[in-house]
Amino acid sequence: MDLVNSLEGRLLFAVPKKGRLLQAALNLLEGADIQFKRENRLDIALVKNLPIALVFLPAADIPTFVGEGRVDLGITGYDQVQEHDAGVRAIARARRMSNEWSPKDEKPRGCDTILDLGFGSCKLQIQVPAKGEYQTGKDLIGKNIGTSFVHLASEYFARLELEQEGIKVDSTASYAGRKLRTKIIELSGSVEAACALGVADGIVDLVGMLLFSPMFILPLTNPSKESGETMKAAGLKAIETVVETSAILIKSKAPSNPAMVDLIAARINGVITAQKYVLCQYNVPRTQLVDATKITPGKRAPTVTSLEEDGWVAVSAMVEKKRIAPVMDDLTKVGATDILVLDIHNTRGS
Repeated sequence: MDLVNSLEGRLLFAVPKKGRLLQAALNLLEGADIQFKRENRLDIALVKNLPIALVFLPAADIPTFVGEGRVDLGITGYDQVQEHDAGVRAIARARRMSNEWSPKDEKPRGCDTILDLGFGSCKLQIQVPAKGEYQTGKDLIGKNIGTSFVHLASEYFARLELEQEGIKVDSTASYAGRKLRTKIIELSGSVEAACALGVADGIVDLVGMLLFSPMFILPLTNPSKESGETMKAAGLKAIETVVETSAILIKSKAPSNPAMVDLIAARINGVITAQKYVLCQYNVPRTQLVDATKITPGKRAPTVTSLEEDGWVAVSAMVEKKRIAPVMDDLTKVGATDILVLDIHNTRGS
C-alpha cells in the first residue's frame, strides 16, 4: 500500500506511539468508534470508517507537528505542550536578541487545547536527595539540574533567580532564553539516577499517578515511576512543583478539515462524559418527587414519567459515578424503590 498517497484528503491525528499515555489513548479512540488496524512496524494507520489517518509519534514531538500544522489533531501531555511552547519562546527571544527576527517571520504557529482527557495525571517536580541540604528550589540556584524538560526547567529557574535578585516576577511573563547561573543538563532517560551518579544536584522530572478516570484503569507502563516509587527508591524527595499535567487533546491553529476536528472532539468528549456518569432510574411516590429530584437533579433536569399505578412516577437522571452510592442511600430514605444504575457508553451534547 502506498501510504503517502493514501493520506491525501485525510485528517491527520497524532497519537503517542509508546509510554504512559498510549494504551489509555487507544481505549479512548475505541470508545469514539475510530476503527483502524495498525500494521507491525508502521507508524501510520488508516481509519476504516472516517477520512482520518492516525500517526504514531513520540508524545514529546506531537506539539511540534501540530504546532507547525503538519498534523491536525493530537493527544499528548500538557507538560509536553508547555515544554514545546517554552522552547519556541526561547528561540524567539534568541533571534530577537541577535536582530535576526522581524514581524514578517511570524507565522500562525502553535496549537489550541480542545479537551482535558482525564488521564495521565502527573506533576513535573523539582526533586533532590531526601537526606540532603536542599529544601526549596532557590537552594538549587547556581547548581546542576538534570532533566528532559530543559525549557520548562530553564524558565522556572530564571524566575527563581530573578526573585533572589529582588526583581518582581510576573507569573504570566516568559523568561525563556534568559542567561542562567543555574546549569540545566539535558537528560533523555533515567533522570532519577542523575543525583546518585553525581551528574546533578537536583532533577526536574514527572511524578504522579498515571490514570484516574474509570474507563482508563489498566496496568501502568511503569508503575513505580508513575506512583513516585522510583523517586523514593532513588533516595529523592519532591520539593516544588513546576507544572501539573494530564493528557489533553490539541488541534492545529489551521486544521485541514475543521468540521472533522469538531466531530472527533465531540465523540471524544462524549466518551469522557459518559465515563463520569451513570444513569439512575427509580420509582417514587409523586408526593416525594420534589425531595427525590433534589437528590438527582440530572445534568439539565431529570426525566419524569407517570406510572400506570396512581400516585407514582418513574424518574431517570444522570448522576456522577463517584456519588452514586450515597445518592442511592438518600433516595431510599425519601421512599424511592426499584432503583437501578445503568452504565453509559457514550453521550452527546453534554
